[in-house]
Amino acid sequence: MLWLLVTILAYFFLAISVFGDKYLLTGGIPNPKVYSFYVGILSIFVFIFIPFGFFLPTLNQILLALLTGVIFITGLFLYYSVVKEFEASRVAPAIGGLVPIFVFLITYFFSRGGTFLSLKEIFIFLLLILGSVLITVEKSTDIFGKSFFLSSVTAFYFALYFVLAKFVYIPLGFINGFIWIRIGSFLVAPLFLFSREVRLRIFRKSQLTNFRTSGIFIGNQIMGSAGAVLQNWAVALIELSGVALVNAMQGVMYVFLFIFSLILSKKFPQILKEEISKKILIQKIIAILLIGISLAILAKF
Repeated sequence: MLWLLVTILAYFFLAISVFGDKYLLTGGIPNPKVYSFYVGILSIFVFIFIPFGFFLPTLNQILLALLTGVIFITGLFLYYSVVKEFEASRVAPAIGGLVPIFVFLITYFFSRGGTFLSLKEIFIFLLLILGSVLITVEKSTDIFGKSFFLSSVTAFYFALYFVLAKFVYIPLGFINGFIWIRIGSFLVAPLFLFSREVRLRIFRKSQLTNFRTSGIFIGNQIMGSAGAVLQNWAVALIELSGVALVNAMQGVMYVFLFIFSLILSKKFPQILKEEISKKILIQKIIAILLIGISLAILAKF
């Protein structure tokens, strides 16, 4: 059950990172392309893992890992764009609900129908998705509006990334696979410089010259990196069929986000705003219970 503990810890760090992303995208670094460029460039720090298991794989394995890294940055760019353009309460239920479903379908496709979840796993899978959607969606939220298409595309890219990452980790192991994937993310980042707007914001009026913004960005990247490393480690630890479960556990991240928003929404209302009414509170509690029951069942596997 090591993968379960690793996944929960990963979503704790990723929840902190989501909070930071929203803060920066609504003020400090409002351009998703610029934000994606910085994140991609910082992937170079993956080289700190080289002493712990780096080796040169086959050409095909290298190309698959690099492609996976490119897909990761593309998914991040789409995610930052959606978060900036639409309310989080609209896109979170769609992305959170669709990623594990896409993972399940893509895994089934790549394994040619050879990968299945057990009946108990399917039950947990559905409970986790229900809990994830329930904790984020609001009565007034139209998740099937204008934002749904972009949320779906974003979810597909993230799902494809996780499935391909698993196929990278199977022959290369976690550390070496993660290094090569992040090299792919680093190599694709300079392509954002083809945008004149990005070049102007980075080289002429970089938001990171502001001490406060740069400090928050660096701290947020540390949190996000810790979450990403742990999430990918969980993917490497679990069987191929279980990758969908790791993603379905995003509801855990939303639980952490809900707690953070309760604590910080008064101080930072522009980032995460929670309107706590009796109905919403009951809805959140039910969602947390569903997610908690799912985790309890998983822990007894």
